[in-house]
Amino acid sequence: QVQVAESGGGLVQAGGSLRVACAVSGRTFSNLSMAWFRQAPGKEREFVAVISWSGGSTLYADSVKGRFTISRDNTKNTMYLQMNSLNPEDTAVYYCAANPGVPLGSRWYEGKGYAYWGQGTQVTVSS
Repeated sequence: QVQVAESGGGLVQAGGSLRVACAVSGRTFSNLSMAWFRQAPGKEREFVAVISWSGGSTLYADSVKGRFTISRDNTKNTMYLQMNSLNPEDTAVYYCAANPGVPLGSRWYEGKGYAYWGQGTQVTVSS
């Protein structure tokens, strides 16, 4: 059984930094495409970033490009999202998503592309 677990969320002031992590078990991690999504109160879930199984390719939402960095450590079965220059609009529950190989239907930016999800971790940015 695949388990996906996020950690590292919290409260940070605007302009600050935070790193969230996603640990996966029950599946060969190095075969998984991994992504971050987020959902703010009253809004739909949105794509944040994705990293290929090798870590060689990354894609970001325009809203976070240049501020967030996605990475992975296949020896630790863990993916990370380093978030810098945070602003209140980044406040959301951040979800980790995974899928074997490429995302389903090549839906890199859509939640439907990922079979496995974590429970989410809250990130709150105060002004």
